[in-house]
Amino acid sequence: MTDAIRGEARGDAPVPLSVLDLVTVGSGRTATQALATSVELSRLAERRGFHRHWVAEHHSMPGVASSSPAVILAHLAAHTRRIRLGSGGVMLPNHAPLVIAEQFGTLEAFAPGRIDLGLGRAPGTDGATAAALRRTDTLNEGALGSPLLERSRELGDGFPEQLSELTRFLDDDFPDGHPYARIHAVPGPVQGPKGRPPVWLLGSSGFSARLAGLLGLPFAFAHHFSARNTIPALDLYRESFRPSAVLDAPYAMIGVSALAADEAAEARRQVLSGALAMLRLRTGRPGLVPTPEEAEAYGFSPAEREFVDGWLANVVYGTPDEVRTGLDDLRKRTGADELMITANAHGGDARLRSYELIADAYGLPELPELPEG
Repeated sequence: MTDAIRGEARGDAPVPLSVLDLVTVGSGRTATQALATSVELSRLAERRGFHRHWVAEHHSMPGVASSSPAVILAHLAAHTRRIRLGSGGVMLPNHAPLVIAEQFGTLEAFAPGRIDLGLGRAPGTDGATAAALRRTDTLNEGALGSPLLERSRELGDGFPEQLSELTRFLDDDFPDGHPYARIHAVPGPVQGPKGRPPVWLLGSSGFSARLAGLLGLPFAFAHHFSARNTIPALDLYRESFRPSAVLDAPYAMIGVSALAADEAAEARRQVLSGALAMLRLRTGRPGLVPTPEEAEAYGFSPAEREFVDGWLANVVYGTPDEVRTGLDDLRKRTGADELMITANAHGGDARLRSYELIADAYGLPELPELPEG
């Protein structure tokens, strides 16, 4: 499973480069167009040698169309042949572990050896929407007696129990006499050769970092919206790491917001749209991602300007060379083993162009395009 986790650095990139896709819906555009852009992006990323393409679970946010990662990933799997596909992530408290095991077992059957299961412990939305998703803290019975649970119980959170239950369903290894011993997640190991998606833990603070370390799992940190916690969380992950059957050494990936354009001024115009969208989300006014023209014309108050400036300070943007320099500096500061790039802009064309320019800046290869179907 280690090879399924550790990627290959291509071109001049110091580490593997990957894609985090928020399936952005811009003002004047539709979810259908956003999802079509995701297909284009997955094929571009595959052709240019990006290692993986992940989509994230969000709910009740008009500016994104990624409430159902498994559905989107199944569609992307039908349009790609090489690139790894995964969730960045599935918010496990929103779901019964058996359901996720079934969904990702199905994806693994569609695209054997190409699926990643990234898991988060936040709801991916606000409290009211979380309640509408019927979240519960009682889905823990299936974790009883699990060695994984025993290693993580000290963290005092319901998430380890859910994770343990999910892992047992994925491996089909509940012990004899367990209430779930005769329940099988299908598609899954009960039907044939064992093989399942590698599990990643995602986080924006120290909890998942420590849990991933204790369990010897790969860890992905959300630097793109929690930059001040990045280095402390990665340090905690590495300090807590215990070798496992999955990894013999830590493997840490960070999500980073980055956008390249042919001109620095155009890159600034594009990222300002994303910053305004985030400002509205953080102040309880979520909506479609505004156009660059709307963002330029917006009258920011001093407090809003402070927020936007602070947000953009953690976005890597500019010309391709400037973005490469910024990404290289970030990797050196964090020691990340992989960079997962998200381009938060209004239109699909700007996002696609950004990934192409970043690939060029690092000299990523033009791989032969494989036929669909």
